[in-house]
Amino acid sequence: MSLGAADLTIKDPDRVRGRYGEVFNYLTRVELEVERNVLELRALMPDATETDRFFYQDVWSPQELQHGILLDAVQQGFGMAPAATDLAVSARIRLVGVLSHLPGMLGVVRLLYYLTGAATERSAVIAYSRLVDGLRTMGEHAIAETVIAPIRRQEPGHFAFYRMSAEVLVGEEGLSDWQLQLARILRRRTFDLVGVTNRRQLADFGEVAHALEFDRDLLTVARQISLVERELLWAQQQGMKVPGYILAALNEAIRLGTVRRAGLEF
Repeated sequence: MSLGAADLTIKDPDRVRGRYGEVFNYLTRVELEVERNVLELRALMPDATETDRFFYQDVWSPQELQHGILLDAVQQGFGMAPAATDLAVSARIRLVGVLSHLPGMLGVVRLLYYLTGAATERSAVIAYSRLVDGLRTMGEHAIAETVIAPIRRQEPGHFAFYRMSAEVLVGEEGLSDWQLQLARILRRRTFDLVGVTNRRQLADFGEVAHALEFDRDLLTVARQISLVERELLWAQQQGMKVPGYILAALNEAIRLGTVRRAGLEF
């Protein structure tokens, strides 16, 4: 999947920009920030397994970067500026990397990495599925079939890696009760929606969620995003359909997006 093989023809640029401009801008930024994600992973897991290192450096990173290049070309085609990216690794990430050297902590960090990856990829599959359907409905088949559909086809493979890795870590390699409990605490306290590191980006996510109609079936979306961590972290809590922190983050994003669209301060 390369830029040269993509058909960037857009029949009605103004209409696409009006309906999906913010979606393309957000997805472009998230995909291009893979460069920062790789730096974060190196800091988080200095003793990463060879399998993890191969996946994020040689498989995931090149594919995500190519996604960003394609999406950026599309959005520039309907008149939006190139996406601004943040490639700085936070102090919090570096601190966790230092703590990963403590006995038992690398297993916790690895599990959180897999859970974050799984939630991110499920979010991406939902977003790209709805985007490609919307573009097809608008008659924008060139970018739908040669840009968005190929990106969507790659995301489930990424999700499968994270899910399988998490299941093997918990089931076959084995984590102790204290490691799982610590993972639950950290996941609850540090969860962020994909591409969100501040309040402004949370509102951006809310606008994307509105454009892709996440807000119409939010519980279903939340269930899909939380699939792996429900199975591995919260299975003992019978009846939990969605971890509360995930639904709360989605609701707050949608609320902030609504406030912004109304022209109000948040």
